[in-house]
Amino acid sequence: MITHIYRNRNMKTFSKLVLSTLTMMTFSCGQQEIDLAGLKAQLKEYKDEYHELGNKIEDLEQEISEKDTSFAANNRKSVLVTTVKAKNESFQHYVEVTGSVLSKKNVNISAEVSGRVQEIKALEGMRVAKGQVLAVIDAESVDNSIDELEKQLELANILFEKQQRLWNKEIGTEVQFLEAKNRKETLEKNLASLKTQKNKATIRAPFHGTIEEVTVRLGELVQPGMPIVNFVGESDLYIEGDISESFVGVLEKGDSVRVEFPSIGKEIDTKVTAVGAIINPDNRTFKVEVFLPNLQHVKPNMVSILRIKDYENKKAITVPTNLIQRDNKGEYVFVVNDGKAVKRYITKGETYHRVSEIKEGLSGGETLVDKGFREVAEGSKVEIVES
Repeated sequence: MITHIYRNRNMKTFSKLVLSTLTMMTFSCGQQEIDLAGLKAQLKEYKDEYHELGNKIEDLEQEISEKDTSFAANNRKSVLVTTVKAKNESFQHYVEVTGSVLSKKNVNISAEVSGRVQEIKALEGMRVAKGQVLAVIDAESVDNSIDELEKQLELANILFEKQQRLWNKEIGTEVQFLEAKNRKETLEKNLASLKTQKNKATIRAPFHGTIEEVTVRLGELVQPGMPIVNFVGESDLYIEGDISESFVGVLEKGDSVRVEFPSIGKEIDTKVTAVGAIINPDNRTFKVEVFLPNLQHVKPNMVSILRIKDYENKKAITVPTNLIQRDNKGEYVFVVNDGKAVKRYITKGETYHRVSEIKEGLSGGETLVDKGFREVAEGSKVEIVES
């Protein structure tokens, strides 16, 4: 009984303690919420006062500026900009067109004798040297004719030698001697012709180059003039491009050309070797041929970019093209003068690769507003920073 009473007393004490703790926590949280709400209200009040004060300052500045122009000028904020100089340098303009590498030794090698293809050694894409065998045509009939003629010639030589000895001894007639001589010489010519014909049965590379296409198959019957191999030489390469007719009379033989090969990352300087005399009615262009020296890795049909110089001014004034702006008076750039941006109207010439030639308006050396040029206006205060 005593134990039970003791437990009840402890439970009441613990309950009072918990209730007291919860009451304090609730009061503390409520106090924090009251303080936070007060801070937010105070912040809003300050912001309202700040905006109101800002408006008053702006209105006051406007009123003073209308009465005092010097105050307005000094009160403007400086714009942070970078600058570049108008350059005095040589300026070139180029016509850019796409060209293709071609070969003057792009030939179809044809059969010169009739017969069946006995052997094909050429493979498409294979590089071969001058004189290398590409294909062989069966020449059995020619071989038989050669054997027969050689025997006939052997007999003709014997008869000619005997007739010559008799003629030297003044035995026999001159006609007999001449007939023997003529027969021997005729057989010699026929034999030489057959041997030439036999040599033509073996098709060889006429120069160093690459096999583009083999147009016959093993065992196929061919006739004289029938194409067997399409062959492209590695020398005598040139570049051909199509130029707009608007450049007729501008481009001449001997003009400088810079050639770029994008696929191999090479550039060379060369010359125009020929200018076409006919306008293509389909695309209104004319052909231009450019000399191409022997270069490693340059192949026929490779794409190239031709940059043909059509204009040059060795004493030009140039500026970056993106700095040139336009208004209703014309084109202009911003020049920095006494810490201010000033419009300088210009007359622009040719433009190439984001650089423009200036014909009038600049003398070179002027400090131009670069980065930030779109944020400034006439008379804006500027502060130059390092780019």
